[in-house]
Amino acid sequence: MAMGRDSGNKIVGISLLLLVCLYHANAANHVVGDSQGWGFSVSYDSWTNGKTFIAGDTLVFNYQQGVHNVVPVSAAGYRSCKTSSNSKAGTSGNDKFTLKKGSNYFICSIPGHCSAGMKVLVVAN
Repeated sequence: MAMGRDSGNKIVGISLLLLVCLYHANAANHVVGDSQGWGFSVSYDSWTNGKTFIAGDTLVFNYQQGVHNVVPVSAAGYRSCKTSSNSKAGTSGNDKFTLKKGSNYFICSIPGHCSAGMKVLVVAN
């Protein structure tokens, strides 16, 4: 029995769907600061050491709502502890961000928090 064009397209479509599902099934969740969460009690440079991050993984920021926040920023924003005018802060106390390939920068934008160490750089392969 010969396969028609429609059957071939369906097989390709199903194959792609399976690959996407497998990719997402392998994505990991990383709780920033582990059990201590997002706050002043963790050295985030040390927290990333020894961990493997892959594009598509999720960072979970757990913190006391109203006390902290989390903002994805550029490298310059990370270095200067400043957000841009179009930055959107996560404020729920349980914020999730999907990692992109390369450097991913996050800070707490509450005045004084970033300069006190509430910033993290995660490099995803």
